[in-house]
Amino acid sequence: VLQKGLKENFADAQVSVVDCPDLTQEPFNFPAKGICGKPRIADVGGVPYLIPLAQKEKVYDLNTVAKDIELPGAFILGAGAASSKVLGMNAELIPIVQTKSEKKPAVNGSYFAHINPADKGCLLEKYSSKYSDCEFGLLANLYASEGQPGKVIEVKANGRTGELNFVSCLRQTLEKHYGEKPVGMGGTFIIQKGKAKIHIMPPEFSACPLNTDEDVNNWLKFFEMKAPLICQPVIVSRDPGFDLRVEHTHCFSHHGEGGHYHQDTSPDSVQYLGYFQPAELLFRIDRPQETHLVGRD
Repeated sequence: VLQKGLKENFADAQVSVVDCPDLTQEPFNFPAKGICGKPRIADVGGVPYLIPLAQKEKVYDLNTVAKDIELPGAFILGAGAASSKVLGMNAELIPIVQTKSEKKPAVNGSYFAHINPADKGCLLEKYSSKYSDCEFGLLANLYASEGQPGKVIEVKANGRTGELNFVSCLRQTLEKHYGEKPVGMGGTFIIQKGKAKIHIMPPEFSACPLNTDEDVNNWLKFFEMKAPLICQPVIVSRDPGFDLRVEHTHCFSHHGEGGHYHQDTSPDSVQYLGYFQPAELLFRIDRPQETHLVGRD
């Protein structure tokens, strides 16, 4: 299913089932070896807690989320907002956490990307270099598993010929094939060659309400960042009525760049390599009572 859909949007695409590579190795350096074992997705909070105006009291903990999704000690990957209570500012969070279990403390391999006050560029930092908690704020889309080795879906796609970004292509392909039945996936992929359009939220929340997508885009800071970028997508083919964010991807690198992935900007030369696992369960945590569809891409 995925290979057929990718070939409509990329010059070359190959999808196969392989053994998950050891994700503790370069370029990932994750605290867990794989993305297998009781795979599940959690959609926590939501964009309505960020816009039109930020509800800064919305703070969560990944260790608590792991218990809420009935997988204490889970290895969690995904995309979210950093806790402004901890950081004292707004920032993109790239969560990579082996949550705490009865036997072991949490291992936080997360990154956060924020605007460098000196030159207004991107500043990507290792979370554990400054903070010892596993908190996040406002919203997160998370893929959780036991972090075990096992069989995964390997996706290779080179040379983008269509309009869709890599993640949207995967998601819309699933939606087209499975229709009413929601299918969720998570994991990691690398943009091996090329450049990508990435945003980072400003350090200050907007004082005036952001009521339209145009308002949001004027507030966000956009950058072109270079490969290799290691990305963490969470995808649900369609929303079964839980007010989900159906796709959300954050990325980091070892050259100081990272943030929220939108699209590659070098379609001819881009190369994607990804490892995905279909999720068995979906958890919706602290769903906003008042909602809207602004700022969801």
